[in-house]
Amino acid sequence: MKEKYSVLMSVYYKENPLYLKQSIDSMITQTIKPSQIVLICDGQLSDELNDVIEKYQNKYRELFNVIRFDENKGLGYALKVGVENCKNDFIARMDSDDISKKDRCEKELDIFKTNPNLGIVGSNIEEFSNIVEDANYIRKVPEKQSEIMKFIKKRNPFNHPSVMFKKKEVLKAGNYQDIRFMQDYFLWIDMIANGTIAYNIQENLVSMRVDNSFYNRRSGKEYLKIQHELLKYMKEKKIINSVEYFFNLLLRSISAKLPNKIRRFAFIKLLRKKAV
Repeated sequence: MKEKYSVLMSVYYKENPLYLKQSIDSMITQTIKPSQIVLICDGQLSDELNDVIEKYQNKYRELFNVIRFDENKGLGYALKVGVENCKNDFIARMDSDDISKKDRCEKELDIFKTNPNLGIVGSNIEEFSNIVEDANYIRKVPEKQSEIMKFIKKRNPFNHPSVMFKKKEVLKAGNYQDIRFMQDYFLWIDMIANGTIAYNIQENLVSMRVDNSFYNRRSGKEYLKIQHELLKYMKEKKIINSVEYFFNLLLRSISAKLPNKIRRFAFIKLLRKKAV
């Protein structure tokens, strides 16, 4: 008998209703279906988004747990509340504009079954702009714990919308923090520092929608400030030492100040692999 799992999603008013529908459909049609979908409505939504959500609620009354905030609280807080409201220990994260492969969750559950000591299982992802079948690039992440421990010092070692984790491991590490940007990276630091064992499946189990704004958001004073806070946090948690702290701060400062076109080019050339 397969383990039951919850799906955790958050949506806010700027989301595209069609993308939300595609994302939810990709989770409902998994080869092993979820027993719960926790959907956090982070603030007031458009009528179109509400219509999409209400149709799913009416059709799948026992499946959806929709939690609505009167005002936008931010992704970190939304996911924190979402984790607390998931009824299963296995939780599959999913973004409201991405698409999971049909066997994503089955493969992740199989890995947990093979190694019960694991607390996080993720995968590689493929990135696309408009048509999911026309993927442009692949974001490959490290496979095993030893590789993940090295990788986390420099870059996020997991593709957030591909991850399935154990609720008890997340809560033991303190849950998501109520911060802007990189909520997942802070959580992985807490979990790894707390002894959580992780694994990344070396397959593209999620198609992630990426446009130019994805690279544009990785710039500016506010983003650089969060990068600084992240590095200080890694140093406090003994993930990195003082030399690694200053070296990473220099590299991230340069990246944040690059013109958007150059930053996009650098990300694609250095941090992505061309899809076949």
